Amino acid sequence: MSSEKTGFKDYVPMLVMAGIILVVQITALLLATPMSANDMQAFENPDSTANSIYYIGVIFVFTFLLLMAIKRNMQWIIQVTILLAVGATMYYVFYALLSLADVSIMTNNIVSGLLAAVLTIVLYKFPEWYVVDTVGLIIGAGASAIFGISLSILPVLVLLSLLAIYDAISVYKTKHMIDLAEGVMDLRLPILFIIPKHMRYSFIEDSFKKEDGQEREAFFMGLGDAIMPTILVVSANVFLVQKYEAMNFIGFISYPALGAMIGTIIGFVALSILVMKGKPQAGLPFLNSGVILGYIVGVLVSGSPFY
Repeated sequence: MSSEKTGFKDYVPMLVMAGIILVVQITALLLATPMSANDMQAFENPDSTANSIYYIGVIFVFTFLLLMAIKRNMQWIIQVTILLAVGATMYYVFYALLSLADVSIMTNNIVSGLLAAVLTIVLYKFPEWYVVDTVGLIIGAGASAIFGISLSILPVLVLLSLLAIYDAISVYKTKHMIDLAEGVMDLRLPILFIIPKHMRYSFIEDSFKKEDGQEREAFFMGLGDAIMPTILVVSANVFLVQKYEAMNFIGFISYPALGAMIGTIIGFVALSILVMKGKPQAGLPFLNSGVILGYIVGVLVSGSPFY
């Protein structure tokens, strides 16, 4: 997550970012039930912490391949790979939603495929900021729900802890995550959320090359900053409920899940304070710490075991 030097007017985009995270989390919670009913879990054994190590390994390999593609000026490989992943994720989201309407499997496949294909094409042809943000919300909630129903509490805690460490190293030490973000930005893909400082802003026309002292016209937040903490929110709302029937709820949200949501926002506030000073910050150390601490508070309030 990054920004240039900011003033009071930029607090509104920060509030919008916090709202985006909440929308992703609430939508992911709603998607969890139909996705689970349609067996969309990514892992067969959700209690295995080996899944977390596997996930981290995939991220390492994928990041390395992206950096190599950027270095060799083969950005089209990145674009094709991410667009295919985006289309597939949207297909799963639409399939889960349409399954609630009790349509036939064939109809669901066709309609979900068409919707996903149309949105992917629109994203490719016209990647304006509101298109990127809309698609980002869909795939952010979908990916969070899929991994949230696929990993129980302990593997998620391991995953978030490792990712926070990795994010800090990649931003502050090796800085390869900053290089990756700058290299992929020109492709206008939904790997981030864009919050303009004014309505005249165009993501398509933004060159991303700013002279010293020149402010950017928008704030940017990585999609992973919304997805990763949301995985624990979903997992806390799914797996604890399955194990402990006496779990307390507020509406459709359990206390541990609600605590995790509140903790995410508190972590985001701490992150925003530093971002306001104008330097890129690793988001996951703040957000993952916040969601984990919020989850712990929610567990203590509900009186349930930690996992």
